[in-house]
This record gives sequence, C-alpha cells and structure tokens, in this order.
Amino acid sequence: MAGMASSCFGSFPAAASNKISSSSSSPAAFKPLKLPLFWPWQKVKMGPLSVSPMGFGTWAWGNQLLWGYQESMDSELQQIFNLAVENGINLFDTADSYGTGRLNGQSEKLLGKFIRQSQVKNDVVIATKFAAYPWRLTPAQFVKACQGSLDRMQIEKIGIGQLHWSTANYAPLQEMALWDGLVAMYDKGLVQAVGVSNYGPKQLVKIYDYLKDRGVPLCSAQVQFSLLSIGDDQLEIKKICDSLGIRLIAYSPLGLGMLTGKYSPSKLPSGPRGLLFRQILPGLEPLLTTLGDIADKRHKTIPQVALNWCMSKGTTPIPGAKTLKQAQENLGALGWNLTQEELNQLDDGARESPRKMIQNIFQTR
Repeated sequence: MAGMASSCFGSFPAAASNKISSSSSSPAAFKPLKLPLFWPWQKVKMGPLSVSPMGFGTWAWGNQLLWGYQESMDSELQQIFNLAVENGINLFDTADSYGTGRLNGQSEKLLGKFIRQSQVKNDVVIATKFAAYPWRLTPAQFVKACQGSLDRMQIEKIGIGQLHWSTANYAPLQEMALWDGLVAMYDKGLVQAVGVSNYGPKQLVKIYDYLKDRGVPLCSAQVQFSLLSIGDDQLEIKKICDSLGIRLIAYSPLGLGMLTGKYSPSKLPSGPRGLLFRQILPGLEPLLTTLGDIADKRHKTIPQVALNWCMSKGTTPIPGAKTLKQAQENLGALGWNLTQEELNQLDDGARESPRKMIQNIFQTR
C-alpha cells in the first residue's frame, strides 16, 4: 500500500512524524493518521442500498479460460477482499456462471467464504447475476437458481439479484418467465433489490415498466461502459437510468485490460484476450497518450484515470483484481476527481479511436 500513500491517504507531514516518534518512549506509540478514500456521505444510492462509489468485480475468481484462475490464488484473493472492505468498498459483483467447468459458481463460493471471515460482513452488498440458461424456463426455476447462489455463499439474503442477460432476441417467451422469476425472488425476500445486465435501451424501459407494475423497483442496470465502450446505446442507457432512478453499473471499465497501458501491439496477453487486443490496440494510441498525460500530471496511473472517468460520468465501475497490486491500484481511483477539461480531453481521445470494444452478443436494443 506504500505506493498509494501520497495519493490516497492523508497523513501527518514526515518531519512531524519523525519528531513525534523520536520523542516517544515507544516507537509503536505513534500511528500516522489515515483518511478514508471516500467519506460515508459519498456513497451512492442503488435502490434501497447504499454502496461505495466503486465496486469490485469477481469474474476472474474461478475463470481459468480467460483469466487463468488457479485455486492456489485463493489466499491472495482473500487478501484482496479484505483490503477492499478495509478501505470502504462494500459492493462486490459476481454471477452463478462465474467459473469454468467444475469451478462454475466458484466466485460465489469464494465471496461467501471471505464474507464469513470478515469483520464487516453486515455491510457487504453482493450483486450476483443469474444466467438465462435455456433450461431455466419458469419463474420457479429462476427462484431455485437464486437459492442455489444463497447456498453457495451461505448468506441469508442477496443484495441485488440480477438477470445476467436478456433472451428477447432469441427466446422472448423465456424472457417473461425470467422477469416473473425476479419478481418472485424479491417477493420471497431472497434479494433486497433486483437489477439487469446487458439490457439495451428499449428492453430496459420494458422491464422497468413491467417490474414497476408488479411493485418491484429496478435498482440497477449493468452494461459494458468505458472509454472504449461509449457508443450511442451506452449514452442512451445512461440517460434512461438517470431519468428513472436506476444506477448504471459499469462492467469492463478497463476494457479487459486495454486501458491499463500495460499492453501494446507487440506485447499482448495470452489466450482469447490476445486475439481481441490485436484488433483494437493499434488504434488506441491517441486515447492512451491522453490517459498517460493526465496520469503523469495527476501523479496517478492510467487505470486510475480510466476508472475515475467512469465515476465522473455518474456510473459505478466494477474493475476486477487478481493480485493485491491490482486491487491497490483500483483503490487509487478514489478520493479525487478529474476536471471538466480533463474529461473533455478523454472524451475526444475516445472519439478518435478507430475501433471500439466489441459489444456483448447478448446486448439487446
């Protein structure tokens, strides 16, 4: 955490601390004052819940194919969770499909374990997504999926139960059953609130109205939202969310790693990400240069600037973290704000990028 001290925490001047330490009979008697990364009144409303301005995503916790997860990572993942909650993060996003093969649901299992071993378990908000699998055809089956997540996490109630994607494009009849499933899990008290993921503007308004008629408020809409994914649909979704009181959760806020500055056309990640990066990275130089210039001026890192941009746009980003270093870097996006001029520069850089992030195949209109 030492690298973050100057930018994220307030502390007494070094000279004062040395003076006090040398005059104290016990070297451990003085502890530098640490200010929180954000104050309690800076939390954001997500339906009935109050959550941190940024959450942590846990897609990588169990996914071997894309993120190279190994069970030997669990100890460091627990340290990441502890570091996050110690610094005020209380929103963690997951899904019942996160994990590969026999590890399906591993992300939920790990989160449940980490919460049970945490000292602040009552404040943690779990937002989990339920997959619209073809065999989930009735509301009862969707409620059963919710109960399965509760069992994996060993918690009494889920913070936000989310529909992972819409089936409107290929199975509209199933869509109605899944919406009724959201209503049922809310009415049964299994979730505190409900949300959706990968819903386009038209379908978002439809489910909002449907749930409202059933007495169920829609608290969140999760879409891909970043400097690499800021097209007309995203802007329209954000406008709808603002008008209806829905909080937009920004997933992939760092473009799967393309907005970290760690990769280039000659330095690509392994696996499926490398194929995607090879298509998009060559055109990102204007945007990455702007990110780097602002980061240098601010004494921040490129990912911290990209995440702060998401928050400045009124969204709640949920970056992932597989290492403590990544978690520390994510936290460094809090406690400061980009200026309007810097936001304009980043918006211009994003518009100049010839290629954008590929949209989720399940994203609807």
